Amino acid sequence: MIEADHLTHAYGATRGIEDLSFSVRRGEVFGYLGPNGAGKTTTIRTMLDLIRPTSGAVRIFGLDARRDAPRIHTHVGFLPGDLTLYERLTGQEYLRAFASFRGNGIPWERVDALAARLRLDLGRRIRSLSHGNRQKVGLLQAFMHEPRLLILDEPTQGLDPLVQQEFAAMLDETRARGGTTFLSSHVLPEVERVCDRVAIIREGRLITVSDVEELKTHALRWLELHFDRPVGAESFASLASVERAEQHGDRVRLTVRGPLDEVIKEAARHNVVNVVSEEASLEDIFLTLYRDGSEGVTAP
Repeated sequence: MIEADHLTHAYGATRGIEDLSFSVRRGEVFGYLGPNGAGKTTTIRTMLDLIRPTSGAVRIFGLDARRDAPRIHTHVGFLPGDLTLYERLTGQEYLRAFASFRGNGIPWERVDALAARLRLDLGRRIRSLSHGNRQKVGLLQAFMHEPRLLILDEPTQGLDPLVQQEFAAMLDETRARGGTTFLSSHVLPEVERVCDRVAIIREGRLITVSDVEELKTHALRWLELHFDRPVGAESFASLASVERAEQHGDRVRLTVRGPLDEVIKEAARHNVVNVVSEEASLEDIFLTLYRDGSEGVTAP
């Protein structure tokens, strides 16, 4: 659905994004992670031909993102991170205007149903809406025509937890009908919950592109082994997958990266009473990669 090939955009002497290459598969929810200023919005604007690349290229639906932008936009639902609305209009007037731009082929029953799910009153003027309700209007205009591709920049800003759950359900439904979602966010629990794969961007460059579960299998995890008597940590510390081992009485606390096979075999030499495993979250992985700038598991 999306193919970025050495995509670069510079703001004069300032680097925005540099040499980005990744692909997004049909039917997946692809998370694009990084803090503010990392280059997420610049990537999206370049993909949509809102700004032009300094070098490199993007193809969407197999079409050139610059030459074929009008054809591409017909099949895209876009929610910008810096959402600006016509404040004098009601939500309904605003969305009907957007529907007219798309040829009035959108059943209004679908819009009403989405508004009900998001708990949005379309009869109110936009200037009277809270930030969260304005965000719902933006989500509606992105989803209402059931696009082949959703491009969402920080979509859950200002949404309460119940509406965030409904948003996640809408993404699942998009995936089920074969639609694809490119979701830019810095809300890591949200991305871990809804995304199939993630790319992490740091200072304009990609650190990793990987399946969420694959990232976790190569990330640090923590094990606490409880034995029937004290067992020294030295035999565990010598294992290739163990980065740290500490003994606390009859318990051994391990920091492990990678497969657990050799750890389990070593533990089996003793009488194990209990095992407590703490798996790394996506947030743990993100912070580790960001802190040391290391490369993750790449699966473009």
